[in-house]
This record gives sequence, C-alpha cells and structure tokens, in this order.
Amino acid sequence: MISAPTFIENDERTLLEKLEKLQGGYIGTATNDGGGLDTADFARLRAEILSNVQIRSHIPDIVRKYRDQPQFWQFIKHKFPSYAERRTYIWEQFRPLLDFIEAQDRSPGVQPISETLQAFDPDNVHAAWQKALDRRTSDPEGAITAARMLLETTCKHILDDVGTPYPDDVDLPKLWALCAEALNLAPHQHQEAIFKTILGNCQSVVNSLGAIRNKIGDAHGQGRKQVKPKPRHAELAVNLAGTMASFLIATWQDRTQG
Repeated sequence: MISAPTFIENDERTLLEKLEKLQGGYIGTATNDGGGLDTADFARLRAEILSNVQIRSHIPDIVRKYRDQPQFWQFIKHKFPSYAERRTYIWEQFRPLLDFIEAQDRSPGVQPISETLQAFDPDNVHAAWQKALDRRTSDPEGAITAARMLLETTCKHILDDVGTPYPDDVDLPKLWALCAEALNLAPHQHQEAIFKTILGNCQSVVNSLGAIRNKIGDAHGQGRKQVKPKPRHAELAVNLAGTMASFLIATWQDRTQG
C-alpha cells in the first residue's frame, strides 16, 4: 500500500522542511491519504537525515528501523487500527527532532538575522543563510562556503538596487568595498576615529571570511596536508557572515525608507 505522491521532488530548502516532508510521507503511507512520497524521494530524504551528525541522537526510531514505505506499512497497519492513532504516533515520533531543530534556529542572534534576511530576499539571500546554518555541524566546510555565498549574494543584491555595476568575476572583498562605498560605510567616508576603526574592522572580517573559505572551504581542492575546519570554526564564520549581511541590509533599508 503506497499512496500517490503529491510532493514535488527536491522542493525543500532547509533541514526543517526536509523533516516535515518526510513526516508527511510517513503519514501518507499510514493513512493512504494521497500524501505519500515516491520511492526515490523517500529514500533520498531518509538518507540525508540519517547522515546528518547534528541530529543523529534525535532521529525517530521509525526512520532508523524502516528502510522504505512498504516496511513501515507492514509495521503501522498492525500497531494501530485507526488513522487518527497512526497520525498521533508519527507526530510524537518526529516531535522531539522538530523541536530540537527549531530550538537551534532560535538560538541567540540567529532569529533576528533570519528575519532580516527573509524580509529582504527569501529566495536567494535567506536561502544562502539557511544553507549555512544547516551545515554548521554536519558539513563545516560547506557551511563556510555558504557563509561566503551569503555575503556575496547580499552585496550583489544591494549593488543591483543601488545601480552600481560590478564585474562578473569580482571577489568578495571588492564586493564589500563597493557596497560600503555606496552605503557610506567606507572608513574614509567618516571623520570620527572610532567609526573609521569599526568600519575598517568590518572590511577585515569580510576579507578574512573570503580567505578562510579559500583555505578550508569546499570550493577548492586541497593537497595532502588538508586543513579540516571544525563545527566551531563554521559556527564563527556563519555568525560573522550573518551579522555582516544583516548590517548591510539594515543600512540599505534605513537609507531607502528614511
């Protein structure tokens, strides 16, 4: 008994969306309500979730035990006679993991940044931020690369809005410098020493994020003596990138709405 698939393959962007989609697949299988997943999509989502070390200790038993929908159907049809009982059981199985992921994204500093980036551009800027968040523990190299992509995307969106051209192959430090100039955030545009220092340090942070991505991100191959970032390095890079991006966006919005 496999329900007709109603989900679009690969339409989820975040870990939370993947989990909710897989949960819906289990419910569709258990209740025959037309909300199941096709075989390939179910296997892909299950494999991605099982391979994520960040959530390993919170993964529901039904995801660990039952490799496909027919196996789960043989279990659930004998365990609970009613659809309502099956739905409640599946929700209870997934709830601890979903609560854990939501709590991670509500950690100090994450929520305000997420709200700013979501309001500015949900499809590109916020998507890059969410990708960086999702990979902090399970894929530190990928998180660092996504952090740089977040800053690059933010700068390009603002420069496009301002009408400032930039080369196709422009690097991150240059993008930041162009953006800072357009938003009156360049150190030379200020007289107060403290502001010149702070804004100069912002440029230094961005330069370092570009450099660390080139050194230990996943965008380039490495030699025999590989430098492997740890989750704490990814956490730092992602948080810095999110702070810098939200600062640019807040400044741009203040100028356009003032």
